[in-house]
Amino acid sequence: MWRDRIVVDVDVLVGKPVVKGTRLTVEFIVELLSQGWTYEQILDNYPGLTRQDILACLSYASNALHAEKIYPLAEGGHRAAVGE
Repeated sequence: MWRDRIVVDVDVLVGKPVVKGTRLTVEFIVELLSQGWTYEQILDNYPGLTRQDILACLSYASNALHAEKIYPLAEGGHRAAVGE
């Protein structure tokens, strides 16, 4: 579902995933939710968004976390996520 609503374009915010037709990043929407914003508060403050856009942001974030791999480092036993 998120593939219809989330786009990555190097010419828009240096390729960060954004809600299609906006400059609102997935990261920003997820951050608002983590700060306790409700869907209604987000929709009131960003009228170009829909509830489906917010759900697409969460779906994209979930998909990205599922794809993340953790590999142990040879020295020190610390682990790092791919892409750090």
